[in-house]
Amino acid sequence: MPLMISEPVMRLHSILAAVFSGLLLIASCTKEKTLNEGIELSCVQPPFLSPGDTVALLSPSYYTPMENVYGAERVLRNWGFVPVIGPNVGKQYRGNYGGTPQERLSDLRWALEDPSVKAIICNRGGYGTIRFVDMIPPEMMGSHPKWLVGFSDITTLHEIENVSGVMSIHGTMGSFLAKSDGVDPSSQLMRDLLTGTLPYYVVPPHKENIKGKASGVLVGGNLCTFTPILGSSADALRGKDIILFIEEVEEDMSHIDRLVNMLVINGVFDRCKGVILGEFTDCKANLGFDSVEQMICSYLKRYGIPVCCGFPGGHGDVNLPLVMGSVVDMEVNGSGATLSFRMDGNIQRIDTAKEHSSYSTGEDWDAYDWDKPSRLVRQLDFAKYYDGVSPIFLKSRFRDDENDDFPVLSAQDSLEMETDSMEIKDPVIPPVE
Repeated sequence: MPLMISEPVMRLHSILAAVFSGLLLIASCTKEKTLNEGIELSCVQPPFLSPGDTVALLSPSYYTPMENVYGAERVLRNWGFVPVIGPNVGKQYRGNYGGTPQERLSDLRWALEDPSVKAIICNRGGYGTIRFVDMIPPEMMGSHPKWLVGFSDITTLHEIENVSGVMSIHGTMGSFLAKSDGVDPSSQLMRDLLTGTLPYYVVPPHKENIKGKASGVLVGGNLCTFTPILGSSADALRGKDIILFIEEVEEDMSHIDRLVNMLVINGVFDRCKGVILGEFTDCKANLGFDSVEQMICSYLKRYGIPVCCGFPGGHGDVNLPLVMGSVVDMEVNGSGATLSFRMDGNIQRIDTAKEHSSYSTGEDWDAYDWDKPSRLVRQLDFAKYYDGVSPIFLKSRFRDDENDDFPVLSAQDSLEMETDSMEIKDPVIPPVE
């Protein structure tokens, strides 16, 4: 005999189902509203550096050869600062890392908490800083505000610092300082910024630019680094009224497209007032697009926000500094784009086209013409330009003037030629706690 359900019970069931559906709808709308609204980002400006100030050199990601660390130390000393090397810098863990996670975190905490350290310059990027999400409390960043400099995998640390309420500098790192001896445009502008002279950038036109004016807090960096921490305590992209900077290196277009869709799904562009697209080094165009910029802008057109394409920041030869966490004013028009920072300090106008041209044409750079060597002497990871030997060593080992043939070397040959020129200690691998 079939079970008979009374009419009152069926009516109650319908009422409860309707109430439950309504609650789900309210929860969904509330989540979407919270997701799109964002949080307030307000970052303090660390003090600029003065002669005699202490600057820490750290390796929070991948291992850096000590030859590069000592080269960066020399440059900082020539600039009038007192460089100190992190206690665990030079250690190697599992081949690539600059020490165990505990050792790298220990160096970070030391430099952040020591009031005598006025700035932190990372030696290189690579991978590994994602381990430090939720491990650096905001008060550690905010108790002694200081400039933190780096890019690529250091993007995670920028996000942590910005969420903690402190500005930071997306810019060139210790290994590059050593290679260029600190005389390239990127290094010089970074030094100027650290000592109180702010750039007013003039960027040439780009065919994918989207015109408009905007102001907002500058966040972002390396796309593959900041996307995985969306929704975490270190996610600065939760901020509302942001200007998002994006750069990438050696990523397939389909992967970049996937990451951009993650930004769309998480409502990041709904909170953006504008976007700055930097270098997409060795990111080959496909999926029917002529460039990465064209693909990303195909998503951004629907938001009605200005987009500046072609800013020389990222993994290219020129990596001009940007102040993350600062309010930036941007204007994009038919003549190009301008970017300026609302900060205390002197201002200098920087034509980014000229800075890029003076580097790439070799003007005053005969001793540092290392385009070919940078492709040959290449480590077995994706972080180009930040391993290996100085450009002077490259010029002496790899002749490329008109009277000499340029040798063609395999990756293994290049690696062996690099490692036989420097002392590399066997990695110390303590047990992981």
